[in-house]
Amino acid sequence: MLSVVVSEIQGDYIEILDLSDINHVKNVFRKNIGDKLRAVDGKNEYFCKIEEIDEKHIKLKIIEKKEDKFSLNIKIDAGISILKGDKMDLTIQKLTELGINKIIPILANRCVVKLDKKKDRWDNISKEALKQCQGVNPTIIDDIKKMNELEFEKYDLIIVPYESEKNIYIKEILKNKDKEIKNILYIIGPEGGFENEEIELLKKREAKIISLGNRILRAETAAIVTGGVIINEFF
Repeated sequence: MLSVVVSEIQGDYIEILDLSDINHVKNVFRKNIGDKLRAVDGKNEYFCKIEEIDEKHIKLKIIEKKEDKFSLNIKIDAGISILKGDKMDLTIQKLTELGINKIIPILANRCVVKLDKKKDRWDNISKEALKQCQGVNPTIIDDIKKMNELEFEKYDLIIVPYESEKNIYIKEILKNKDKEIKNILYIIGPEGGFENEEIELLKKREAKIISLGNRILRAETAAIVTGGVIINEFF
């Protein structure tokens, strides 16, 4: 079912004010009064009927409300060293589909792309991916941070795949937990890899440096694989 993001809720009615959502509903899918839509607000999903629709707003009547059953019971954040154009876009799309809580773009030393602020496009990519996968809770795209600006103390577990690590694997770390895990951060290096000083910084912050296997994975592949393995362990 076609999904939109709630702008306002008043009693049994929902207002949709986002112009891209309105265009999608009205001009792409050609929905009209009486047609049904699904709306989400980050906590619940609403199955609705269109009451009013024009170029600037859509008014929906709530038919049924359901609590979020799609989100994980832990928070998994992904620190992704900024990748070239389409690779970063793909990573954001797929991590949103997986249900990652937050994506933190990282300006690592060997990043090929040098940005000083996040791109609006990343928010749009995540928003569209959320609607496509029928998720409820949106993935947050954080501001760009340098490695030493990450809030390491917020996390119960920090995982860093690294091509030079050959002996410690992610499953070992996840299965041999010595405390309850509620907040996880995993960090993916840039296309040129981490510099030694970055790995040393991460070790000092108690990050677990792990291997993803014998093959050298592209950064975007490593980001998706690592997220999927962690989610599978806690799903």
